[in-house]
Amino acid sequence: MRREIYGGAVGTNGLGEYLRIKQFSCEVIGILASKGQAAMGNDQDDTVLVPLHTLQRRVTGNQKVATLLVSMQDGTDSARVKASLTQLLRERRKLTNADDDNFNVLDTQQLAETLSGTTQVMTTLLGAVAAVSLLVGGIGIMNIMLVSVTERTREIGLRLAIGALEREVLMQFLIEAVVLAALGGLIGIVIATGASILLAGVMGVPYLFNPTINLLSFLFSAAIGVLFGYFPARRAARMDPIEALRHE
Repeated sequence: MRREIYGGAVGTNGLGEYLRIKQFSCEVIGILASKGQAAMGNDQDDTVLVPLHTLQRRVTGNQKVATLLVSMQDGTDSARVKASLTQLLRERRKLTNADDDNFNVLDTQQLAETLSGTTQVMTTLLGAVAAVSLLVGGIGIMNIMLVSVTERTREIGLRLAIGALEREVLMQFLIEAVVLAALGGLIGIVIATGASILLAGVMGVPYLFNPTINLLSFLFSAAIGVLFGYFPARRAARMDPIEALRHE
């Protein structure tokens, strides 16, 4: 609110200023610390606090209280607090044992656990999609390397005939597979970064580049090249030089 009203100017924090609410003015006596977005998606910083009696007398015109927020210390048994609040509200509202609750006590910890479970399910689904994509990409790399080995059979046989060792041929094709996979991973990182920046601008959310995650994804793509490029490389290394030289 301070940023929206006063523009965040240097030396202007709003203290001592007057803020008009409907037909009366209030003096700003304090600024709350920034809390960010709440669990329900609302902005906790878009809030103005006024005395309860002033609100009831000058704004709402009645003494009704729609919501009560209760905070607990760390380590407190939330179930016990919830039961105590329920009992207290039933006594204040003069409800008998046969009457149902005409109020609702919501534990935000349960809401957070529900949201966390939903997020975990979505993360698992995205991980499954990524795993399938990696599998398909790895099979594609393996097919490309197998075609390359077949097309270069005479070259491989010539290298083996003039003294190249099996591990040298194996390393050659493994390096080619790793370079191919790493290049694809690098292109993917560039496209993902550009798309994230574009979507962040459209959605109005900040974009944060994490070097660790991007480096990890690059190394993972290189590892996929090693995993799926090993079979074609081993096939090339175990060729019979005589049969390879006869290949047309």
